Amino acid sequence: MKITVNKRDMTEILSRIQGITGRRSGLAITENVILQAKDDRITIMATDLETGFKGTYPASVESPGILALNSRKLYEIARDFPTETLTLHEVENRWVQIGNHQTLYRMVGMNPEDFPEIPKVEEGGYFDIGAQPFNRMIDQTIFISAPPDNKRAHTNGVLFEKVSQEDERLFRMVSTDGSRLSCVDFQMETDFQFPSETSILVPKSGLNEVKKILTQEETVQIGFMQNHFILKKKQETMLIRLLEGGFPKYQDILEKSGGLDIVIERQVFLMMLKRMSILSSDAYKGVLFEFSKDRLTIQTTNPELGESKEDMNIPYEGPSIQVVFNPRFFIEILNVIDDEKIVLHIIDAERPCYIEGYQDKSFISAVMPMRI
Repeated sequence: MKITVNKRDMTEILSRIQGITGRRSGLAITENVILQAKDDRITIMATDLETGFKGTYPASVESPGILALNSRKLYEIARDFPTETLTLHEVENRWVQIGNHQTLYRMVGMNPEDFPEIPKVEEGGYFDIGAQPFNRMIDQTIFISAPPDNKRAHTNGVLFEKVSQEDERLFRMVSTDGSRLSCVDFQMETDFQFPSETSILVPKSGLNEVKKILTQEETVQIGFMQNHFILKKKQETMLIRLLEGGFPKYQDILEKSGGLDIVIERQVFLMMLKRMSILSSDAYKGVLFEFSKDRLTIQTTNPELGESKEDMNIPYEGPSIQVVFNPRFFIEILNVIDDEKIVLHIIDAERPCYIEGYQDKSFISAVMPMRI
């Protein structure tokens, strides 16, 4: 095999799959990337056994072939190579020369036949969605990470489902970690279908890798094949193995019965929370929120570090409420809302607090109070 590729293109492609090839799978071969060259095209493949990537790109192919090379080292070579093109030439016994007469590397590859097979993607059964709104939906769900050492499927995955409301067809994604829940909807212009399973759970780790291949302008295709989620672009395809398990009945959690809406400037509230979280720690995560007439007071007490307190004027006319929350949860939610103003819906000290945008109602998040 001997090919010449554009250095910038190769660097960009390899950089986007480092999260896949850098994840331990138990097989050394998955730290490698597959390069298969024929007909003036190069196909690049990577997998960690849960998430698979395949992309086909233009290349100058002098002789066809297939290689399995260490993904991280190949990326570092391409990134720092001094010329605009990169030549890869397999010489003998899987040894590969990379470079030119001035700068030359010799790498030994692995047997490409040992590389796990990436399922062949079938045609049909896909629906189109803009890459930008889909990327935003991912942002608004995967920020809720699973607790350490938690193996429950519903905390490690994002629920995908179709919701029909009157004449609307909504594509919905829901995420939870047991202490908070986020739900985001996107109104589809055309009908679409999911498989017949009662719940479709896509791993958050895989969706994080999907984000790396999404660009602002394009439309992508989403589909499901057997037990895989599939995202297709013109040149690239990503497959993610679905999680097995159910998702909690979340609809009741999102029912905002009673309580009051409080409109707050997002950035002002965000900075207040950041200041009040400075003295919190892993041992003392809870921060006291006190809602009283036209005022919100947030107070941190950490025996190991000290205390902090700050007041904010808010339009609140309800009864006085004292409740403890993890401020980091609020900070992460506010970071994925674009509106300049947010709506805080508080009911009492026992039920969730809800956060959503003042104008955009497609996203809502619920945070449970802490028990001290």
